[in-house]
Amino acid sequence: MSCPAFGAASRRSTRGVDVGSVRIGGGAPVVVQSMTNTDTADVDATTRQVAQLWRAGSELVRITVNNEEAAAAVPKIREKLDRMNVPVPLIGDFHYNGHLLLTRHPACAEALGKYRINPGNVGFGQKKDTQFSTIVEQAIRYGKPVRIGANWGSLDQAMLTRLMDENARSPDPLDAPAVAREALIQSALLSAARAEELGLPRERIVISCKVSGVQELIAVYRELARRADYALHLGLTEAGIGSKGIVASAAALAVLLQEGIGDTIRVSLTPEPGESRNTEVIVAQELLQSMGLRAFTPMVTACPGCGRTTSTFFQELAKTVQDHVRERMPEWRLKHRGVEQLTLAVMGCIVNGPGESKYANIGISLPGTGEAPAAPVFVDGSKVATLRGETITADFIGMIEEYVANRYPVIGGAAGGEQGDAA
Repeated sequence: MSCPAFGAASRRSTRGVDVGSVRIGGGAPVVVQSMTNTDTADVDATTRQVAQLWRAGSELVRITVNNEEAAAAVPKIREKLDRMNVPVPLIGDFHYNGHLLLTRHPACAEALGKYRINPGNVGFGQKKDTQFSTIVEQAIRYGKPVRIGANWGSLDQAMLTRLMDENARSPDPLDAPAVAREALIQSALLSAARAEELGLPRERIVISCKVSGVQELIAVYRELARRADYALHLGLTEAGIGSKGIVASAAALAVLLQEGIGDTIRVSLTPEPGESRNTEVIVAQELLQSMGLRAFTPMVTACPGCGRTTSTFFQELAKTVQDHVRERMPEWRLKHRGVEQLTLAVMGCIVNGPGESKYANIGISLPGTGEAPAAPVFVDGSKVATLRGETITADFIGMIEEYVANRYPVIGGAAGGEQGDAA
């Protein structure tokens, strides 16, 4: 599914950027991407995490390429992913020494699907243009797109100082944050213009201007979208950990996406200890799906609970169902066209339970406190069964599996593709 949110006047880029088989902008659905946090030089660990992120639904995966060992590892990672039937394009994240690494490691330059350049630290002083030009020339040589990713935390200080001085002399000066936003935007756009001068087609340029504040991000991207038609990558940088990072990212990105701004997104969460890196992919998917912009996995509607639902069983069932469909999606999406549109409901009592269950493709209304120990199940609006006893969970999961098998057409010859996790 790819549809504009209600009331959104699309300002998304009309110019598509192809990263391998994935298209950014040009009318394509908003693309989800993520980034590994392994040492790229560790081929097995990085391959394993890239595969996990892809299976979770990441359509592009960025990896750090920061030294000779990492650059040498990239083609090995690509080769192992290809053997595992994991076609996700890899984005090389370069800072400070990308011009050297891409030149010295042509196999790395070839294996990557896209390069990311930060104009704030690609080089300093007189070396900046030379080193930037070298990376762009490698992108041209190997036919790769480039993301020019400016960042609030590594802003071009020479440009910022110049703009601050000009602003101080202005009869109507702006406040400091507004000048910093302008510096960020100019850093990205001037770098993009320079890349085009060097011969990189506009259809191979993606722009990002990341900040860590919600209102600042909205202001920057509104202005960026007004000034240019480059494909735009959205993300609140250093969003934070847990609910803070999720809420802040959703608050910023939802506003921009609703206005039709943004062609690809990343939710930059700090993982909690022991937490899977996949969480940032799931949050990005759920944001797009909740807004009606994409569909990735069956969504489970569940009531929050109240004094009528003193049993925790409906909460346990809702989690079991949610976990089950996420675990099954890697296989389902290869076999069953449209299964991501499936809607499920797990409700806790008679007040809203039957009504919400009827709206879903499959819904179950569990008994609340004092209600008869029976759970009616509705399929496409009609009551089809009443579940009881210790097997409610297994029975309901079985009905979901049966519905998927019968309702969604099998994609011809698509049984393979989920090779093992071995790296």
